[in-house]
Amino acid sequence: MLSLILIASIIMIISFIVMFLASILSKKTLVDREKSSPFECGFDPKSSSRLPFSLHFFLITIIFLIFDVEIALILPMIIIFKFSNMLVWSMTSIIFILILLIGLYHEWNQGMLNWTN
Repeated sequence: MLSLILIASIIMIISFIVMFLASILSKKTLVDREKSSPFECGFDPKSSSRLPFSLHFFLITIIFLIFDVEIALILPMIIIFKFSNMLVWSMTSIIFILILLIGLYHEWNQGMLNWTN
């Protein structure tokens, strides 16, 4: 037990030393103006590149990604329908779809699904 703790601590110390050396050696002191500026097909941007975008657009994107992942989780449920216990499969499916419907109701209640504000 003591040798295991000793080996684990030595590994932790070596990994911290390697991470510290890598962070020190990878630092660049020179800031290049071209690398920190936005890239628009090789031209200078016509207007400010740091304009804020709509938070509503961002939230709709996040909601789309969440529902996209949920669809990817629902599709295998159809495939395993033949091979699983019917009671377990139906309870799992009902609970999962119930969680999705509660999330959809919450988003609808918060007004995140309104496209026009």
